[in-house]
Amino acid sequence: MDILDPSFINRKDAAVAVSTSLIRAPLPPQSLDAPSPPHSLASRLLFFSCCSVSPQSHAHSTSSPAMSIPALRSFPTVYCVKPSARLVRRHSRLGGGLRASTVAVNGEVGLGIRSTEKKEDAVKEVADEEDRGLEPLYDDGFGAVTVKDYFAAAKALSKDDGGPPRWFCPVESGQPAVEDAPLLLFLPGTDGVGMGLILHHKSLGKAFEVRCLHIPVNDRTPFEGLLQIVEQSIQYEQDLSPNRPIYLVGDSFGGCLALAVAARNPQSDLVLLLVNPATSFTKTPLQPILPLLEAMPSDLHVTVPYLLSFVMADPLKMAMVSIENNLSPPETLQKLAESLTSLLPLLSELADIIPRDALLWKLKLLKSGAAYANSRLHAVQAEVLLLASGKDNLLPSAEEADRLFNTLKNCRVRYFKDNGHTLLLEDGINLLSVIKGANMYRRGRQQDFVTDYLPPTLNEFKKTFYEDNRLFHLALSPVMMSTLTNGKIVRGLTGVPDQGPVLFVGYHALMGIELSPLYEEFLKEKNTVVRGLGHPVLFGVSTETSRQELSRFDTVSMYGGLPVTPINMYRLFERNQYVLLYPGGVREALHRKGEEYKLFWPDQPEFVRMAARFGVTVVPFGFVGEDDVLELVLDYNDQKNIPYLREWIESINKDSQRVRDSVKGEEGNQDMYLPAIVPKVPGRFYYLFGKPIKMKGMDNVLRDRKSANEVYLHIKSEVDNALAYLKRKREEDPYRSISQRAVYQATWGVSAQVPTFEP
Repeated sequence: MDILDPSFINRKDAAVAVSTSLIRAPLPPQSLDAPSPPHSLASRLLFFSCCSVSPQSHAHSTSSPAMSIPALRSFPTVYCVKPSARLVRRHSRLGGGLRASTVAVNGEVGLGIRSTEKKEDAVKEVADEEDRGLEPLYDDGFGAVTVKDYFAAAKALSKDDGGPPRWFCPVESGQPAVEDAPLLLFLPGTDGVGMGLILHHKSLGKAFEVRCLHIPVNDRTPFEGLLQIVEQSIQYEQDLSPNRPIYLVGDSFGGCLALAVAARNPQSDLVLLLVNPATSFTKTPLQPILPLLEAMPSDLHVTVPYLLSFVMADPLKMAMVSIENNLSPPETLQKLAESLTSLLPLLSELADIIPRDALLWKLKLLKSGAAYANSRLHAVQAEVLLLASGKDNLLPSAEEADRLFNTLKNCRVRYFKDNGHTLLLEDGINLLSVIKGANMYRRGRQQDFVTDYLPPTLNEFKKTFYEDNRLFHLALSPVMMSTLTNGKIVRGLTGVPDQGPVLFVGYHALMGIELSPLYEEFLKEKNTVVRGLGHPVLFGVSTETSRQELSRFDTVSMYGGLPVTPINMYRLFERNQYVLLYPGGVREALHRKGEEYKLFWPDQPEFVRMAARFGVTVVPFGFVGEDDVLELVLDYNDQKNIPYLREWIESINKDSQRVRDSVKGEEGNQDMYLPAIVPKVPGRFYYLFGKPIKMKGMDNVLRDRKSANEVYLHIKSEVDNALAYLKRKREEDPYRSISQRAVYQATWGVSAQVPTFEP
């Protein structure tokens, strides 16, 4: 259901004031019947809830004792939508559905949802929402909003309404498409308006309940007061959903706030996402000129935010947001020039967003917040994912990432060497993709690789295969073939079953080089994610560093990879998934010289009985082409004879999880190492998916070990046959050479499918 549905949003450009009888924290305002929504950006924000604050912390308050503010103050032209599905479900569990609230719109007073009929409709919608879920290649909406939208929204929200700091829920985020979605609280940077996440509202809203903290421009709540506001919201949410994690996204100053909250609440289940945290504020290159700001005349202040904007951000990367990557160079240059021309004048509006007095207060707040957070880093128990920029001219974020990585107990880093301070407003940074790639998304106290998995979005698919790996796939022109039930081999995946559970079992090429084209083809032709079972080291953190960039490991996780364990395989079969298994494991993927296309399968039938229990269809497959692309220069045996490399191999395998310690012989040697390879003039990749083997009804396999072993050996022989077939038939391919393929694509276009041998 569209959250912008006109039946849920008031049309008039008037403020909506909502008062509620709740004491601890109010519920969202109730739905209002009206026609089409307004078009102003400010009116597209949903005010969500108000936190307890101390009146003395507010700029317009004079009384001293702390008290709760139950009234829900509104932004100018803020509109109300109906309560989220989770709130309906949550308050139904508490025994009374939604509480009545009074809504005043332009002086007219009415009641919120109270009737049984409306409550039943809301509960029904909850069920519909839960059934919908997320499909592979869904549209996450990322890229539809630009930095210009940020400036428009920030300017609208910078007008002081006399209210205290408060939370709002962006309308663009809508309702989560997954059941029991975690809560995500955005803690803003120095501007305080809370719109720093605007490029990510829609994409994050698919997987989180998104709320943003707004600190009015004239508010003077001290750092400890802001801490209390965040803590009270967290406590309230955890009382309602004790098993649901809460994500704190702290941008710059918000990073100090997030760390301080985590340090003071070690018992809370928090996940911190820190974006260039300002804990290094005392080391900023601007430190010597900060005292001059206080002495600067007011009429010159307009130049300060404008100049700071060039220090904080990269205007070129901001201007690149929403520019398509498939444009020709002249078209890209034209679009960039147009975007940059329209963006630069907006930078001068920062003086309106952050007036002189507010800027001076924010700088004091930064200093106190950094000192407070740094003094309590030792107490932080939460999971931390730190996003650090390499070209941050405002803070030494790269060096700070090194320090926090070594100081915090559970900290991981993703390093963006070419980005500036305002990372979340720059091109190419999709926060949800970073979270998914780092395996940091979970909906319970422990991560569940099966049920917590979020499928790749259409934007992620385009970036991975049409940008990052485009030249790789274009140069190799992979050939995918499958076998029909009558034994006929056809090009494409027609012979692969359309319904799961399906288990793909095959040959693991050197360093898993075959995976990327396989993922792409199944998503394009079958709209299906193949859940690959991999070695646990691919999903661990022991090998990560404080300058860890986005890597191939992140891509494996994003496209369905998970640790190979019996319970994971069991649960995937139970959910009728497509599962990819390499019985040869690491020994096969990191083979030695001269071992191309040799299977290293253990003697025992590890997967056959479980496949028979669930009636799985097993599809054996072969892959050929690694010897046409790579040449192995130093293998495991060579490196073990070099002292320095031998010590390195022993160190990385010392504490790594051993998957097959019980297996003897070659198949049990699972040492991890990094082969030294050199590229060749690329040949071509070939895949053959064999005739499906239906395990349904094979009860004898469950009871008889001999029968299970016979099926296992049959599957292995089918993989060997597929490898032999492809090695033989590729000699008949007139387009095996890249030069021949280049001529064909120059004639028919790069998107044309290059022919191959006749099956």
